[in-house]
Amino acid sequence: MLERLKEDIAAVRERDPAARSAIEILLLYPGLRAVRMHRRANWCHRHNLHFLARLISQRAVRKTGIEIHPGATIGRRLFIDHGAGVVIGETAEIGDDVTIYQGVTLGGTGKHIGKRHPTIGNNVLIGAGAKVLGPFKVGDNAKIAAGAAVLREIPPDCTAVGVPARVVRQNGRRVDQYDHTDAPDLVAQEICQLRRQVHRLEQELEQLQHEGKPESGAEG
Repeated sequence: MLERLKEDIAAVRERDPAARSAIEILLLYPGLRAVRMHRRANWCHRHNLHFLARLISQRAVRKTGIEIHPGATIGRRLFIDHGAGVVIGETAEIGDDVTIYQGVTLGGTGKHIGKRHPTIGNNVLIGAGAKVLGPFKVGDNAKIAAGAAVLREIPPDCTAVGVPARVVRQNGRRVDQYDHTDAPDLVAQEICQLRRQVHRLEQELEQLQHEGKPESGAEG
């Protein structure tokens, strides 16, 4: 337990430039407190002490704003930065050296039974507000952008962004080659379309006016 605690504190100091001392991290970082309490809750859960496990996890929610189900599996050196609003579901699995920011949900879609929550690989970073929903895997060294909604598997060494999330980088190379400078000017296209319609209407009006004029010499 002491060795794990030292690892956790070292991980926070390495990844959070605002961390000033080990005692500050130990006493004042809600992410570290939530992880420590989860380990106790998980031990109780695995030994069929389910009520006690839930009691510990709900106490952690009140103290930290972070909800980790006692059944979730968490690896070593997990760093939950800030942490407010983080939710980790019962069948979620998290590898080693993962970083999670505030507002992240590792949840389900309501469509599955049994394994319902994602499996997060090693050295994964999940940005603030991201939602990872479903029983698929996020590969090692992946990065999930803030606010992304991940609904399918993300390969290793990839960066995923957007709603729904799509892979835009893999192994350090851009996957989405779309250049926004080449995007069509939709306003200009609409103006051209309106001009064509106006020109057509003017031609039709001119034709109607011509047809409505009496022929020369028709009177008298």
